[in-house]
Amino acid sequence: MATILCVDDDASTLLVLRATLDAAGHQVVPVNNAEAALKVLSRGGVDLVISDYQMPGRNGLEFLAELSERGLDVPVIMVTGHASVEHAVTSIKAGAVDYITKPLRAEQLHLVVEQALEFDRLRRENGELRKEVTQLRTKREIIGESAALARVLDIVRAVAPTRASALLHGESGTGKELIARAIHELSDRRNGPFISINAAALPESLIESVLFGHEKGAFTGAVKQVSGAFERAHRGTLLLDEISEMRLDLQAKLLRVLQEQEFERIGGSAPIRVDVRVVATTNRDLEAEVAAGRFREDLYYRLNVVSIEIPPLRDRKEDIPMLVTHFVQRHAAELGKQVRGVSAEALEMLIAHDWPGNVRELNHAIERAVIMSQGPVLQKSAFDIRTTAAAGAIAPRGDTRERAGARSIRLGSLNLEEAERILIQEALAEAKQNRTRAAELLGISVRTLRNKLNGPTRLLGD
Repeated sequence: MATILCVDDDASTLLVLRATLDAAGHQVVPVNNAEAALKVLSRGGVDLVISDYQMPGRNGLEFLAELSERGLDVPVIMVTGHASVEHAVTSIKAGAVDYITKPLRAEQLHLVVEQALEFDRLRRENGELRKEVTQLRTKREIIGESAALARVLDIVRAVAPTRASALLHGESGTGKELIARAIHELSDRRNGPFISINAAALPESLIESVLFGHEKGAFTGAVKQVSGAFERAHRGTLLLDEISEMRLDLQAKLLRVLQEQEFERIGGSAPIRVDVRVVATTNRDLEAEVAAGRFREDLYYRLNVVSIEIPPLRDRKEDIPMLVTHFVQRHAAELGKQVRGVSAEALEMLIAHDWPGNVRELNHAIERAVIMSQGPVLQKSAFDIRTTAAAGAIAPRGDTRERAGARSIRLGSLNLEEAERILIQEALAEAKQNRTRAAELLGISVRTLRNKLNGPTRLLGD
C-alpha cells in the first residue's frame, strides 16, 4: 500500500482517482490545488503524486518546479488532456516519471501507478547501493581509524551533500586531495567530473587560461578554442590545490566566478554559466597571508565556508600500522614482489619516526623498501630513514653535521637569509636535487622554492 497525493481542481476527477486507488489498496490524499499539495508534502509520508497539468494558480509544470526547488524528492505522474501530447512530453522533461491522459481509465491508472512506484523503489535502492559502494571506496582510499582522522571524516560526511565551498588546511603529503575526492564522491555530484588544478605547479602565465579557457586567436599560439577547468568541471567539483600561490589579479576573477557562477574565456565576450563546487587546499596560514596582503580577504571567506584541518601523520601514529600494511600490499602487487609485511622491529621504527613528509613520505619509504627487499618480510635495514624526532632541528652556531642518526644544522650567524639558504641547500642535497621533493621537506610549494632560487637574492648563487 502506498500513500498517494492526488492534485486536481476538478472534483469529479478526484472522485475517480480516489475510488480507483482505494480499490487497489492505496491510501489517497485528495487536494484541489498546488498550495494545498505543498502543505501535505511538507509533512512527509507521501510515496507518489498524481497531478493535473491544467490548474488555477500554479499549473502542473510550476508545481513540479516548486517540488524541485524545495528538494521534495517524490515521483510525480502528470494528468493531461487527451490531445495534449506536447504537455505530456514537457512534463517528462521537467521531471515527471510518467503521464496519463483524460478521460481516466482504471486499468491504465493501475498500470501507470504500479510502474511509477516500482521505478521509484528501484531508483532509491540504486541510490543506496551507490552510496554504500562510494563509502566503501572512500574507506579503502582513506586509511586509518584514529580519532584525529575520524573527526575529519565526520566533517567530510556533513559537508559533502551541501553546495558549500571547503578549504582544506594541512602540511604537504597529508592527503588533502584524497579528502577533496571523498567530498566529491559523497556528494550528489559524484557522477559529474572531478577536476584538479595545482596552482603552484603551473607557470603563472598559464593559470588564467587553464582555469577559464581561451578563444581561438586570443593570444599568440592560441590556434583553437580551449575549455578551462571551470567549464570542464560543470556539474562536478573543482579542486584548486595550493590556492595561496594564485596571483592577486586572478584571485579577483576567481571570486567573481564563485559569486556569479559565470565567467568569460580569455579573448571572449559571452559569459559562460557553470555549476561548479569548489574545494581548495593550502599548506599555508591563509589568515596570515590575508594580513600580509598576499591573499584577498573576501576570497578567503568565500572559500572558507567549511574549514577542514588535515592532521599530520605524527599526530595520528596509531594509523601507521594500517598504512604500512596497505602500502606494502599495493607496492608488492604492482612490482610483482613476494612481500607480505614488515618485521616487528621495522614497524616499531616506522612508528617512532616523525614523518615530516607525512603519508606521502611513508608511501615512498615503503615503495623503496619493497623494491630493495630480498625476502618476504621487510627488515629495519630495508628502510633509509632517520628515526629521531629531532631530525631537522636547528642549532645556533657552527657547521652542518650529522649526529646520532639525526640531522643537526648549525648556523654561523642568526641572519635569516643565511639560515634560509642553508636549509634550502640541505633540502636539495637530501632530495638529490629534486625540487619537488625538496619543497616537501621544507614544507613549502614548488613555486615558492623556485621563486627563492631564482629571485632577486638568488639564494644559491648563479
